[in-house]
Amino acid sequence: MVWIEGGKFVMGSNRHYPEERPERPASVDGFWIDRAPVTNREFARFVEATGYRTVAEQAPDPADYPGALPDMLVASSLVFQQPTQPINLRGPVSQWWSFLAGADWRHPTGPGSSIDELGDHPVVHVALADVEAYLDWAGLTLPSEAEWEFAGQGGAQGTEFAWGSELVPGGVHQANTWQGAFPYANLREDGWVRTSPVGHYPANGYGLHDMIGNVWEWTADWWSDRPGAAPVRSCCSTARAKALQDSIDPNDPSGIPRRVLKGGSHLCAPNYCQRYRPAARHAQPVDTSTSHVGFRAVFRG
Repeated sequence: MVWIEGGKFVMGSNRHYPEERPERPASVDGFWIDRAPVTNREFARFVEATGYRTVAEQAPDPADYPGALPDMLVASSLVFQQPTQPINLRGPVSQWWSFLAGADWRHPTGPGSSIDELGDHPVVHVALADVEAYLDWAGLTLPSEAEWEFAGQGGAQGTEFAWGSELVPGGVHQANTWQGAFPYANLREDGWVRTSPVGHYPANGYGLHDMIGNVWEWTADWWSDRPGAAPVRSCCSTARAKALQDSIDPNDPSGIPRRVLKGGSHLCAPNYCQRYRPAARHAQPVDTSTSHVGFRAVFRG
């Protein structure tokens, strides 16, 4: 882990997506944070020690998903599947995402795939319950959104990216993101189609790797469309319960709460999801695992 001294900083951005607004003063106390996302090798040690089975490895309870089709109530996870031709990006994301039976952390692209050569890659297909089980075992916790963003900036403020004002300075890729027209044309200029080994790209100013790109990362904060209007953390159980309730997408009939993801992933592209920035954020249902979401831990002492 790396010690982050903490301090004051400007959180959010007024220049990009609405959910990042407003720019606002924030501060964090010092904390330790993983140098890189938790890897398949590290997660395997946890599973070996505990016998844990992830959410994706178990069939959902029909009572939790009223009206769900029977073929959806199987052990499965969301996997990115690249279309072969241009599509309407305003259409449903099911054009490039599939609930794939048999996809899980050991089988990242579905049955027949494996992590045999991916020990140093970030673990994926982990729902919030899986992340919290690992953290309980390790005696660690998730970073708050503010802690994550402060660490992600790497000490740089006022720049578009954590490493400066250009996405690819001097033609050198600083993170595992998508090159080309998403989701059908991946030019692979950075050499990777999906995840990459942690630490492959340069560390930020705090010595942290893969804070941007590779995989989205879970945080401790419940989602809010107006992040500046809600406390980042609270000791009040009533406030926590309200934040959880407010995080639910009103269009979701299952009423699943959502957490904040940070950092973007290997699927973020200039023509879609320009979230390869510290201020960027995304909502993730707590029960949902995907092929591009992982996590890292913090320790506050």
